[in-house]
Amino acid sequence: MALVVQKFGGSSVADADGVKRVAKRIAATKRAGHEVVVVVSAMGDTTDELIDLAEQVSPLPPARELDMLLTSGERISMAVLAMAISNLGLEARSFTGSQAGVITDSAHGRARIIDVTPGRIRSALDEGAIAIVAGFQGVSQDTKDITTLGRGGSDTTAVALAAALKADVCEIYTDVDGVFTADPRIVPAARKINRISSEEMLEMAANGAKILMLRCVEYARNYDLPIHVRSSFSPHEGTWVTDSPVPAAFASNPTGEEPVEQPIISGVAHDRSEAKITVVGVPDSPGTAAAIFKAVAEAEINIDMIVQNVSVGASGRTDVSFTLPKAEGTTAINALEKVKPAIGFERTEYDDQIGKVSLIGVGMRSHPGVSATFFDALAQKHINLEMISTSEIRISVVTRGDQLDDAVRAVHTAFGLDGEAEAVVYGGTGR
Repeated sequence: MALVVQKFGGSSVADADGVKRVAKRIAATKRAGHEVVVVVSAMGDTTDELIDLAEQVSPLPPARELDMLLTSGERISMAVLAMAISNLGLEARSFTGSQAGVITDSAHGRARIIDVTPGRIRSALDEGAIAIVAGFQGVSQDTKDITTLGRGGSDTTAVALAAALKADVCEIYTDVDGVFTADPRIVPAARKINRISSEEMLEMAANGAKILMLRCVEYARNYDLPIHVRSSFSPHEGTWVTDSPVPAAFASNPTGEEPVEQPIISGVAHDRSEAKITVVGVPDSPGTAAAIFKAVAEAEINIDMIVQNVSVGASGRTDVSFTLPKAEGTTAINALEKVKPAIGFERTEYDDQIGKVSLIGVGMRSHPGVSATFFDALAQKHINLEMISTSEIRISVVTRGDQLDDAVRAVHTAFGLDGEAEAVVYGGTGR
């Protein structure tokens, strides 16, 4: 008997029929002899609708009250799912994040999990029940207020609970059959990856692949927890995200044999959610770049790519460009304007019409020519590059936003990642 944590996203439980379908899958896992904990997101687009409602009432809703509102979506899901499972003749008990022991810091809207104390969940399992937990939420250790974990928080909830319970596997159910070599909505010929390392999945998540959230993958890697990404709409095996052998109870290959050599490239990720800020006319002297990024850091903004030009002639001035989430663009510009007199730069420029495409694969470490193929594929499609960033297993470039889809398809084809059959997207948005 294994302990399985299953997470179902909003597209999987979008309506009553979806809830019933998910309940049957959970019941089948329980009847196969496993202990089952389920983490569920809000139904369909409930979270977005609640945000819209809040903004209609108040242009700047208090963060504490917004969290109280948003967590209601998951509480609805957990209750109706427990009812559906009960209707199938099995006992299910629903728990909010705080009841499940998810303890966070006090940062409303983007809380981080500090600890998980799943005593009530363990008791429910010991009594033969299926535990249904509301994802995306917890309780502040300091204030005891309800908090939310930010977008993708249900994935993180599931992995954190699985680690605390020492589960054998965490299954993340979505509306596609697993992790693909690219977003099948852009590249219909994308292929499903059967197994991917946590290092590669971290890079894909960090560079726009929405199938798994970055914090979720980090948590799983830290606790050596295998994740199985699969579709709630089909019975097919999905993608295993793990650095260890797949648990024997779940392996499709009982011998446990792994391929002798992994492919050079795992996939192509893209990101439309970033913007670019250029700080023009920066004095080219020690300490100015530090002052710029200190101002941005103090505004609690995460930066992705950075480029500094060579100073022009005798002017002794240069330009510094960096990318950041679009949602934080205004905050960053305001932070920079405050330090403009002290730093002495000329002006800032903001550009939110960009896109980022990234090529990811551990094989880059040992195979020459990857960069040449990557840049040649983009050149043949007349795609201009504005910024370039690399790691040991990744190449990322910033292009114009309206060229992003063409860039993804060109790179995917150039590295032989296209499959013969068209990838199936069952519904929703891939979350």
